[in-house]
Amino acid sequence: MRTLGSPLVALLAQAQGGVPSEAPGTSILELATRSYLTLSVLFGLGLMSIVCWGIIFYKLWVFRRSQRQTSQFLDVFRRSNKFSEVQAVCRSLGESPLVGLFQSGYAELTAQLRHGSPEISNGPNPKPAGGRPTLKSLAAVDRALLRASSAEVNKLEKRVPFLATTASITPFIGLFGTVWGIMSSFSNIGSQGSTDLAVVAPGIAEALIATAAGLAAAIPAVYFYNHFTTKVKTYASEMDDFALEFLNIAERNFT
Repeated sequence: MRTLGSPLVALLAQAQGGVPSEAPGTSILELATRSYLTLSVLFGLGLMSIVCWGIIFYKLWVFRRSQRQTSQFLDVFRRSNKFSEVQAVCRSLGESPLVGLFQSGYAELTAQLRHGSPEISNGPNPKPAGGRPTLKSLAAVDRALLRASSAEVNKLEKRVPFLATTASITPFIGLFGTVWGIMSSFSNIGSQGSTDLAVVAPGIAEALIATAAGLAAAIPAVYFYNHFTTKVKTYASEMDDFALEFLNIAERNFT
């Protein structure tokens, strides 16, 4: 009986203790609030992520409007026989980068005409009043278009570099939180003189939270930065094509 009594007492004691409750400080929220440094790292990463998503949604809206208005502008430009007709619709299609090119080239074109004309034609047989106008320098029109193209590219790229900055530094900020968590784990091992999992795990889990937050901020920033950079390159190519088309019309009709 005494031999059976000891195991029985141990089982009863274990039963009275019930199922062990979850160790304190093991949830993600509790791990994130273990130290002020971790909170600061997560706050910085969260702030940069919020700003990035704001830029992403804004640029998606801008590029969508630009694409739609560019299609409308090209349709008007190629159907019109006079530059003045195209100029009349530019105000309503101002989100298209081609509008800036056209207005710059049109302003340089009209400034060079020797004889004023109420309407400048871009058709195959222009018939301006008071004789055929001629250009003094087609290269000057080309330079005006080039300046306008650079300005429009800069406008399209506005705020996009912040995505590249976020994609570059947020993994390192998360890595800083990771290193700090590992240092905290080793510090606990040294102070308590134990390598028990309960001593080491919280610091490592805290470190992994910072790493995950850094990656969560960096991955969308990288993707949309590449996406917007490709969009800008596409618009730059379209502006080059439009500038050549504009120069061909000007050379054909005014030289």
